[in-house]
Amino acid sequence: MVRSASRPLRISVGIASAGRPSILLETVNYLAGLPDQPQRLIVCVPGIDDAAGLTDRLDVEIIIGSRGLTSQRNSIIRASAADTDVLIFLDDDFIPAATFLSRMAAVFSAKSDVAIATGEVLADGILDGGLDMSKALQALHTAGEGSDRVTDVYNAYGCNMAVRLAPVLEHALAFDEQLPLYGWLEDVDFSRSIAHYGRSVRVEGACGVHLGVRSGRQPGRRLGYSQVANPVHLIRKGTMSKGRAIAQIGRNILANASGLVLNDHLVDRWGRLNGNLLALTDLLAGHVSPSRILEFGNPPSRAPSPPIATKRR
Repeated sequence: MVRSASRPLRISVGIASAGRPSILLETVNYLAGLPDQPQRLIVCVPGIDDAAGLTDRLDVEIIIGSRGLTSQRNSIIRASAADTDVLIFLDDDFIPAATFLSRMAAVFSAKSDVAIATGEVLADGILDGGLDMSKALQALHTAGEGSDRVTDVYNAYGCNMAVRLAPVLEHALAFDEQLPLYGWLEDVDFSRSIAHYGRSVRVEGACGVHLGVRSGRQPGRRLGYSQVANPVHLIRKGTMSKGRAIAQIGRNILANASGLVLNDHLVDRWGRLNGNLLALTDLLAGHVSPSRILEFGNPPSRAPSPPIATKRR
């Protein structure tokens, strides 16, 4: 895709959501009130009820796609491909600062070698049980404008990820749909794939807050299995080094085991550890696979488990 030097970048925002219509509506209403507006706001959901309150609005495009973060984000790429230069993926509970879009656009305009960028997360509710909108707005107000420093990073953080579409389309890149449901580590996999064609950077002044809302929960065993199976899958693909993957798996198992001992009630440590051990057993038997989580039922767990969007490290 060749862009005229006189034409500003065409920016689209894409949100994949499932089972959280009230959260999605709150976030979209917030985005609609910002001074910086994208050319298109595309929301992909597995069913129309997942977009309740949005279907009659002219400022939002609703598309239906197969359930799963990676599949839904691929649907958004296809929907935006014809008229978008930079596609910004936001989680349905990521609240960007008023200047988030313009700061991202400025980086992609000024630095043609940037392929993917992530912003500065001022607060992440995943780490402490979730945040509400009022706390997010307070954090944004307190932070102010911030710096405009741009630094190279290993991967973008999936809750806010801006992607230059030209290399994606030219090289037929896509999110890996073999990482089902919440797509644990899909951001690492995609970032390392596009890294062959440009820089991966962090834009400090592009601020936002990740609410980490705990709804639309998935059983902890599924996430625990993914915490082992998905890094192994990325090793096999070559998008994650063995050393980094082993360290990632080790941290997850240690966090789950220690959380169980310390009686951590924020997440389903018992279910996650059970999933960790099952994946390790499958790995030793030679048939570990990310898609195995689709076979798991929904047994009662000892503590609340994380929502589909809260899949981070």
